Amino acid sequence: MAENALIVGAGSGLSRALAELFHAEGMNIGLAARDTDKLGELATKIKAKTFTCDVCDPGNVDALFDNYTKDIGTPEVVAYNPSYRVRGPFTELDRDEVKQTLLTTAYGGFLIGQAAAKLMQAAGHGTILFTGASASVKGYAQSAPFAMGKFGLRGLAQSMARELQPQNIHVAHFVIDGGIERENDPRSNRGKNGLLAPDEIAKSYLYVHRQHRSAWTWEIELRPWVENF
Repeated sequence: MAENALIVGAGSGLSRALAELFHAEGMNIGLAARDTDKLGELATKIKAKTFTCDVCDPGNVDALFDNYTKDIGTPEVVAYNPSYRVRGPFTELDRDEVKQTLLTTAYGGFLIGQAAAKLMQAAGHGTILFTGASASVKGYAQSAPFAMGKFGLRGLAQSMARELQPQNIHVAHFVIDGGIERENDPRSNRGKNGLLAPDEIAKSYLYVHRQHRSAWTWEIELRPWVENF
């Protein structure tokens, strides 16, 4: 029987690569985003269902999982990929923008993770995957909000993994330590393979999802071979 996958924060780049790989592996795909209009071409290509969801709103998240289970079923794998950030000198940061960064990056991860875990506990298995960044482990200057959010997401994933893995729910966090390549990327001066290829990142997500439970990984770091760390 085909597995069911839900990708939250769907769009271009990594989430698109995940969707296409999961589809190629025979999974039933659900794509969730605040703006689903941008997902039309991808959804048609991979025969995915789309769901409108603001991950910062508990009611939206509950509706997402209610609609997903009605239309597709219980998800075997849920990937959390939304991101929001504001940069600037610490004393000049806009408080509302900082709040939105924390809500999207960390609180939204909690809401999605909690809703997914409830369904997976009932099913007796499942995988929840969180997308982190360099900021998950390094707080850069003029990037305090993103560091707070990504540190929080990493802590959430670690806590969930320790609690839920004994219940046969695999929770993993990915430190994406470098720029993700995009079409017509102006950063091509980094040289061949100087940026993370979305399709290659996606393969690591699939690998972690399919790990034998005698040897589960809770965190994996991915970076280009030329990246300093």
